[in-house]
Amino acid sequence: MTSTPATAERRRDADRTRAEILDVAQREFARYGYAGARVDEIAARMRTTKRMIYYYFGSKERLYIAVLEKAYAEVRAVERTVDVEHLAPVEAIRTLAELTFDHHDAHRDFIKLVAIENIHQAEHIRKSEALAGLGAPVLDLITRILEAGRASGDFVTEADAIDVHMMISAFCFFRVANQHTFGALFGRDMTAPGHRDRLRRMVGEMTVGYLCGSGARP
Repeated sequence: MTSTPATAERRRDADRTRAEILDVAQREFARYGYAGARVDEIAARMRTTKRMIYYYFGSKERLYIAVLEKAYAEVRAVERTVDVEHLAPVEAIRTLAELTFDHHDAHRDFIKLVAIENIHQAEHIRKSEALAGLGAPVLDLITRILEAGRASGDFVTEADAIDVHMMISAFCFFRVANQHTFGALFGRDMTAPGHRDRLRRMVGEMTVGYLCGSGARP
């Protein structure tokens, strides 16, 4: 049985409302953390009621988990745009590194949410069925790139997909998460526009250089 126009419109309205709540909640959690964020404030920013938010998400914790699921799903969607089938292995891994850099640069709230969840020792991520398997696609992607690179002779360093994912993520995450302490200690704002292109190239070349054996011990 097909949905009536009225039913379909109500579903679209519900989807829009849910998406708007998630957008506002993401900013609130990123700014104040899980403990400090208040559902009352999210409701006020939405010009709605706390009861309405609980209608869609059930509780503050479930809302926070939904925010995490959305944030991680967005970065996984970016990773899926790497066209492994039509890119040479070196170009594929460089592209993945640069796309990760771009995403982390453009989504500062994602970095804050990950840092907050680490403070909670991934307590909330572990409760999400959606996030349980969300790491598999990027590991599969990197594995395919590594296998192609070894078959072509381009990649000579022994590293698995988790190693490479950690290497790329560490550089991109550190640049944003540690910008203030790093800037205070060393007098350089790593997120300043004047450094962006150079650091973007650096993460790509660093990853390629490592896998290709540049600087390897004799």
